[in-house]
Amino acid sequence: MALDYRAAGVDMEKGDEFADFIKGIASGAVDRGIGGFAGGVPLSAMLGMKEPVLMTTTDGVGTKLLVAKRLGRWDTIGIDLVAMNVNDLAVCGCKPLSFLDYIACGRIDEAKLHDVIRGVVRGCEQADCLLTGGETAEMPDVYGPDDIDLAGFCAGVVERGNALPRLADMAEGDQIIGLPSSGVHSNGYSLARKCVSEGDDKTWELLLEPTRIYVRELAELISTGAVLGAAHITGSGLVGNFERVVPKGLVGDFSWSWPRPPVFDAIQRGGQVPEDEMRRVFNLGVGVAMVVRAKDADQLLHHAADKGIEAFRMGRLVRG
Repeated sequence: MALDYRAAGVDMEKGDEFADFIKGIASGAVDRGIGGFAGGVPLSAMLGMKEPVLMTTTDGVGTKLLVAKRLGRWDTIGIDLVAMNVNDLAVCGCKPLSFLDYIACGRIDEAKLHDVIRGVVRGCEQADCLLTGGETAEMPDVYGPDDIDLAGFCAGVVERGNALPRLADMAEGDQIIGLPSSGVHSNGYSLARKCVSEGDDKTWELLLEPTRIYVRELAELISTGAVLGAAHITGSGLVGNFERVVPKGLVGDFSWSWPRPPVFDAIQRGGQVPEDEMRRVFNLGVGVAMVVRAKDADQLLHHAADKGIEAFRMGRLVRG
C-alpha cells in the first residue's frame, strides 16, 4: 500500500490552518508577520538607552499539563507558559519584548490547540509583549494521540545600569517584601498531583489556576529605585530561588506567616507532606520575593498600596 505523510500520522494542512488561526486572532499582542521563517519586534524599546542588554529565557509548564488534560480544559495553560518566561525576565528589571511558543503533540486537535494559543495571547497581552512566532510539531511516533507538550522562549531588554540584582548594595537587615502567588503556579506538580484524590474536583480546579504575571507590577515597583533584587519563586521553592539573587554570606530569614492559598493545605493534608518538604518544593503563596533597604520598605509598601499592588513583609536578610 502506498504511504503518504497523512497516513504516517502528520496532517500538514491542519498545521497550516493552525498557523492561519493564530494570525487571525484579533489582538495587539500577535505579530501580523507570523507565518514566515522568523519574527521580529521594533527596537524602539532600546531608544534612549545608553547600554541596552538583550536578555532571554526559556521554560515550560511541566506536568501541570496533566491537570489540564484531566479536567479537559486548555484555555489557561498558555497563560502559564508565558508567565513562567516573562516573570523570569521581569525580576531582572527587564522588559519582555518577544515571545515564541513550541507546541509538540501526537496529533493536531484544533479545539485544544486553539484554546492553548488563546491563553498564550492573553498572557502576552498581560505582559505587554508580542507573540512573534512559534512551532507546532505533530509527532505521532513520539507522543500519544492526546498528548501535548509546551515550551516557551522570551527575549527582553534592560538598561545595564538598571539590571537586577544589585548585589553590592545589599546588606544585613535589608527587608524582604513579597508579592502573592495565585496558587501553585507551574512547579511541583509531580508531587501535588499525587496528593489529591481523584474525586476532589475542587482541588483539581485550584491546581489549574494560572500563574500570575508580574511584569507590570514589578516594573512599577522597580521604577521607585527601592528594589535591590527580586526572585521569581518557581521550582526549588522560596529558599532555593531566593538565594540566587542575594550575595554569598547573606540569606533570607523568613517569617512564613503570610496567608497561604487553600490549595497548599489540601496538598499537604492529602499527601501528609512534611512542612519542610512543602517549603522546599512549593511557593506557598509567594510569587515574587524582593529585597529592599530597611529604610525604604515602608515607602515601597505605601507606593504599592497606592498603585493597587498587594505586597507584604516576609522577612529580612541575615548573615548565614
